[in-house]
Amino acid sequence: MSKPAHYETAPADRIRFGQKIAYGSGAVANNILGAALGYMSIVLNIGYGLNPALIGLLLAIPRLTDALTDPLMGYISDNTTSRFGRRRPYIFWGAILVGIIFAMMWQLPRGHSDSFYAWAFLVGSLLFYLAYTVFATPWVAFGYEMTPDYHERTRLQGVSNFMGQIGFFVVPWLYAIMENDRWFTDSIQGVRALAIILGVLVAILGVIPAIFCKERYKDLVVAKREKKSLGRVMGEFITAFIITIKCRPFLKLCAATFFLFNGIMLVGSFGSYIGIFYVCGGNQDLGAKYMGLFGTLSSITVFLVIPLVTFLSKKMGKKKIFIISAAITMVGSLLKWPCYNPSHPFLMLLPAPLISFGMGALFTLMGSMIADVCDLDELETGERREGMFGSIFWWVVKLGMAMAFAISGVLLNATGFKVDLSGNQTGTTFFLMRIFDVLIPTATSLLAILVIATFSITEEKAHGIRLALEQRRGSVPPAD
Repeated sequence: MSKPAHYETAPADRIRFGQKIAYGSGAVANNILGAALGYMSIVLNIGYGLNPALIGLLLAIPRLTDALTDPLMGYISDNTTSRFGRRRPYIFWGAILVGIIFAMMWQLPRGHSDSFYAWAFLVGSLLFYLAYTVFATPWVAFGYEMTPDYHERTRLQGVSNFMGQIGFFVVPWLYAIMENDRWFTDSIQGVRALAIILGVLVAILGVIPAIFCKERYKDLVVAKREKKSLGRVMGEFITAFIITIKCRPFLKLCAATFFLFNGIMLVGSFGSYIGIFYVCGGNQDLGAKYMGLFGTLSSITVFLVIPLVTFLSKKMGKKKIFIISAAITMVGSLLKWPCYNPSHPFLMLLPAPLISFGMGALFTLMGSMIADVCDLDELETGERREGMFGSIFWWVVKLGMAMAFAISGVLLNATGFKVDLSGNQTGTTFFLMRIFDVLIPTATSLLAILVIATFSITEEKAHGIRLALEQRRGSVPPAD
């Protein structure tokens, strides 16, 4: 068998490091928004007394609305023709809006009924996710179009994912901060203060890509500008949506991400409850510290994995590196069974690096591979649809997260867990919690491997697609 072809990145295709950093600042904001909600929602149970299944439902419902808002925002972004570009206006104003809403939605007053808290949080969540879509969908699409080079795309996504881990590095400590008696009287006061801090931080970081990054393909859209009726716009939106979801290589990337990422997310809350109530015997302060250490160790591992994956993907191929990374995550998930041991709490930290290996590779490679799919789509249809592809991809991720939040609460209730029993749960309860925690991510990681094994866009094929596109266009669109 012949070795796969490798192509060097042309100087014109390289993205300046400063622009990579600017784009990566959006990843920090995006990851804080995406992850903080899950960790902070613990306060709805422990602080406000809501049932875990109800909390899961409240977290899930707004994500289902993204089925419409995400693709619609993707279509709007793809077809915007402002003098500031297709993406940047939405990124700028979306970041500011979502930061404000995030800060406000956690300012829930004390002394009200479960129904009041449920409705208040649901309304706040719906507004939050709408603003989140305005920011995140164009930001994701922006990253797909910043370079046409097969390897530079991976390097950009590597820098972005690396910086995004700063958000994941901080988020696991949020519960420990909220429960710190020296800073706050209780977790309710803690979550209010943290929400304001995070909201301001997100707004600042989120506008940076809009200010400093440059768009490449906006002139292709401007050249096709024409007035359209509402009926025609809706028809084009539906057509673009259908074409996107019929793209088989894209669907494989969505499925692989759905299985790997959301399999881990599904048992995320189980890890918290098992750590606090099983391993640490109900000691919430000790459990919170181990949760923070677990998350920190995971983030450190991802920091190390991202440059390794970026380097090896050029040598071995994106698909092969993804399969290896997912297999390592499977091993880490299985290792949780012997390592979650009440006699030796520190052992619960050992699986963290292995589990996070796949997470480090996932979004470094997926973003780059979707950008390759966008080129294939343009070759077949003549349209640039980064926004549509990015919105549907991330909707699939968010749909999985919504399902994970909803199902995790149901599963937790199914185990017989009672928060008032603290560390004195029944043996059957702890056994079921641990079984779910181990087997679910193991099975979903295996499914991700099976799906991605049939992905067909190689480096050589991607290079051929690019040459065909440039020949059709007559020139390479420069960044503005």
